[in-house]
Amino acid sequence: MGRRYFRLPDVGEGLTEAEILRWLVASGDRVDVNQPVVEVETAKSAVELPCPFTGVVTELLVEEGTVAAVGTALISVEVGDGPDDDGGAEAPMLVGHGARRHRPTRRRRRRPQGGGQDAEREGG
Repeated sequence: MGRRYFRLPDVGEGLTEAEILRWLVASGDRVDVNQPVVEVETAKSAVELPCPFTGVVTELLVEEGTVAAVGTALISVEVGDGPDDDGGAEAPMLVGHGARRHRPTRRRRRRPQGGGQDAEREGG
């Protein structure tokens, strides 16, 4: 058993803080990997953040309405307390992870070989 701290991740490009809008869990609640635990608002949007590990919430460390800096511990979770528990192994965060947007690649047009239409005009 051990206590783990879920810290405010970088939720957007260059954003350094977020406001805690509302908690989706309370002390004593059991949480699973990637279960949303808090809703935060940044300069760009409001998002629900998932917990990166499984366990029991021991404390909510930041009050609703508070602006927290990236890296601030938001919640503490007691991990590794049961046979079905993953021992607190972290899973990839859903926010900022996953499939990246693929930018369309430019395809170059193939130039006709052997002169093409220009050669026909000149020669014919």
